Amino acid sequence: MNHANASQAELDKFGALASRWWDPQGPQRPLHELNPARLGYVQARAPLAGLRALDVGCGGGLLSEAMAAAGARVTALDLSPELIDVAKLHLLESGLQVDYRLQPVEALAEELPGQFDVVTCMEMLEHVPDPAAVLAACARLLKPGGQLFLSTLNRTPAAFALAIVGAEYVARLLPRGTHDYKQFIRPSELGAWLRGAGLRLDDVSGLAYDPIRRKAWVGGPTAVNYLAHAVKP
Repeated sequence: MNHANASQAELDKFGALASRWWDPQGPQRPLHELNPARLGYVQARAPLAGLRALDVGCGGGLLSEAMAAAGARVTALDLSPELIDVAKLHLLESGLQVDYRLQPVEALAEELPGQFDVVTCMEMLEHVPDPAAVLAACARLLKPGGQLFLSTLNRTPAAFALAIVGAEYVARLLPRGTHDYKQFIRPSELGAWLRGAGLRLDDVSGLAYDPIRRKAWVGGPTAVNYLAHAVKP
């Protein structure tokens, strides 16, 4: 399957992790530990019960299932067949309902424009060739008044030191090659792309992570990981 706005190398890299995606001690351990903080950031601004939510770049479904457990009707997209298979399999264990689709967000925006109250796109923008196109598609998918939630990595020396050198090489929390520093995104760049997509950026918050205590929380500096919240007027 050929996707214009995706790197096959990136898809292969994450697809190879699929079998251990739901292992809280496995290669995706940091994602498991970030997930409650990410969900809390969304819930504080858009209580999910009864809302229609879309998770873009859902991976094996950590956030998708968490939003479904919070009462949202969730659709979730990824371009890795291995990850979508694992996400669907995990529903048999959790008993939750998520509509998982192997589909580009740009294609879903053609199919279901203006249908979602909430769109999330976490830890994905730094892995695609054209992040602005993803954001434009997310904007088309939102209802008027709908809310977009993002998380990504800032392009700073601190992010290089912690997210790449520290996490991949020193602490080995992530597989080597997980991140490419050139793809990291400054909040000013993100804000410009959101404005270009017709969205209003309402908040940028740091996402802090302590691998020793295995906890994440919202707040503090935005120099490494950060969350963003935008609204469709």
